[in-house]
Amino acid sequence: MHFTIQREALLKPLQLVAGVVERRQTLPVLSNVLLVVQGQQLSLTGTDLEVELVGRVNLEESAEPGEITVPARKLMDICKSLPSDVLIDVRVDEQKLVIKAGRSRFTLSTLPANDFPTVEEGPGSLTFSLVQSKLRRLIDRTSFAMAQQDVRYYLNGMLLEVYAGTLRAVSTDGHRLAMCSLSGAVPEAQDRHQVIVPRKGILEMARLLTEQDGQVDIVLGQHHIRATTGEFTFTSKLVDGKFPDYERVLPKGGDKLVIGDRQLLREAFSRTAILSNEKYRGIRLQLSSGLLKIQANNPEQEEAEEEVQVDYNGSSLEIGFNVSYLLDVLGVMGTEQVRMILSDANSSALVQEADNDDSAYVVMPMRL
Repeated sequence: MHFTIQREALLKPLQLVAGVVERRQTLPVLSNVLLVVQGQQLSLTGTDLEVELVGRVNLEESAEPGEITVPARKLMDICKSLPSDVLIDVRVDEQKLVIKAGRSRFTLSTLPANDFPTVEEGPGSLTFSLVQSKLRRLIDRTSFAMAQQDVRYYLNGMLLEVYAGTLRAVSTDGHRLAMCSLSGAVPEAQDRHQVIVPRKGILEMARLLTEQDGQVDIVLGQHHIRATTGEFTFTSKLVDGKFPDYERVLPKGGDKLVIGDRQLLREAFSRTAILSNEKYRGIRLQLSSGLLKIQANNPEQEEAEEEVQVDYNGSSLEIGFNVSYLLDVLGVMGTEQVRMILSDANSSALVQEADNDDSAYVVMPMRL
């Protein structure tokens, strides 16, 4: 195997692929990246057995075909440390990878390509394409509400649901729920098709969706999801489990509608949060006609109070929330105005953009 490549052309896919590779591995080959040269194309593959990412680069000059695996982190660090416009010459010599650039020369240990695990190709049961920016928006709007290390492992990921021409993303950690829908983007499948993509898979996939108008092809299989763009093919195992019935969680029949300025609310919540209890992050909202009072206090007897004018003319209400959850929701919204629908101090709040129903956020109240 032998090829030459510009540093920039190699570094971008290498950084993304190395992002999938875990530093601490049980199998030595899993901390390596697989390099394959075929014709005028170099492909780089990284995997941790849960997710796999293949990056493809076109080579400008003719190359010798071959395949080998080398330590991902070291190869990336070498590329990063070289001058930006340098031409890198890479060849395999007696089971070592020799890298030359200008006056620098590096020799890296290798492992055979045959040792490298591949994600099994399962039958794809549903295939569709959509614009990258639309899928990115779905993920950005909902990924913050995924659980981190919940024993209910199916919460440590995101539900993707295809139903009646709509693609919907839902995530929840049991205290809050985020949902965003995209209609008309997928085939009119008769059956409701649901998959749970693990947290790491969702976050890695989002990193690939960098071309606003570029296409991404999605295959939802029985055990895997695969996303393909011009330069990358990403595969992730699915979480085997049953996602909660999110429609039952959506609050129904709230009679208190509050409309407020998103940025003003966000700033007021941020300031109040400074003096909330660091562990529980609780704040108290007092709602009266045309006014929202936000209060926080902490074990050191410190207090914060903010008043924000809102569009509201129902009965007064006092309710507690985790301020971080409210800030997360306001942080991913795009509109100037937001609406909150409440019913009483013990019921969840439904938060949405004022003029837009495609996203919905549910936040459970806190007892203060």
